[in-house]
Amino acid sequence: MTSRTIPPGFQPVRRDRLLQEAEHDSYRSKGKLPDPTVCSHCGAVYRGGRWQWGIPAGADAHRSNCPACQRVHDHCPAGFVSLDGEFLQTHRTEIAHLVRNEAERQRAEHPLKRVMSFEEDESELRVSTTDIHLARALGEAVHHAYQGDLEFHYNPEQVLLRVHWRR
Repeated sequence: MTSRTIPPGFQPVRRDRLLQEAEHDSYRSKGKLPDPTVCSHCGAVYRGGRWQWGIPAGADAHRSNCPACQRVHDHCPAGFVSLDGEFLQTHRTEIAHLVRNEAERQRAEHPLKRVMSFEEDESELRVSTTDIHLARALGEAVHHAYQGDLEFHYNPEQVLLRVHWRR
């Protein structure tokens, strides 16, 4: 573990455990949506109890924003990933490509898993996500490829995950 401070309300999470949400995410639908429902912004289709890509919905489909588009609109990420360290400085391009590729792979399978922002400065890469599981997957992908120190901190009241990787 690094000496990085843990924000108030956050708890360390073991890497070998699934993250269980104590509170249901307020951005998830309160009830079942009409079948089919099309997101007005991204075009994802809610059918059979889940959001999917590439499903024909028809002209009479109900219209609503999906939870990911609503999070983007509200500027309210569910996950933050920060990557830093000397190794990042020398391998910035490769690591950035890995993060972007993993994010795109996850998004292709799960419409609600999206990157909201990707920020770079001289010492750090920061990614915010619409889903806590995407944040975890990005951290795990970088750790799997390059090892280093990986930490997860979860705030159950905010349903927010902070992931920190350093090498």
